[in-house]
Amino acid sequence: MIEIDSNIEGKHYQLYKLEQLMKPLGYDIGGNWDYDHGYFDYKIDDEVGYQFLRVPFTAVDGQLDSQGVTVKLGKPYLLSHKYQRGLDDHANIFNVSASFNQFQEPVDKDASFPKQYIQVGKDLVKELEQTLI
Repeated sequence: MIEIDSNIEGKHYQLYKLEQLMKPLGYDIGGNWDYDHGYFDYKIDDEVGYQFLRVPFTAVDGQLDSQGVTVKLGKPYLLSHKYQRGLDDHANIFNVSASFNQFQEPVDKDASFPKQYIQVGKDLVKELEQTLI
């Protein structure tokens, strides 16, 4: 994980408006949220695992599934997930939810981040600052 300093850190936005600004740039929330926090992800590459720019946010007033909720942005960071090939050797066949989970456990949840994409991440943060501030 590589943190990137940014002027968006600590800024408050209505989540709906934030989504309207970030989605056209390529960011996605997907399943990366809970009732009090979540993440916008920008997929940089998926050649060997996945490399993301992740922008965390937390609910300021209410829960994320509430209409009009305001969120506070955290410090953006670069994240790399490297997934194993073949079968997931940690799948628990007696766990019903695991039986239906088609995704494998990462080999390394905090895999090293490819150097060639660090500047890409910094440029994405600058673009995001220009869009949001």
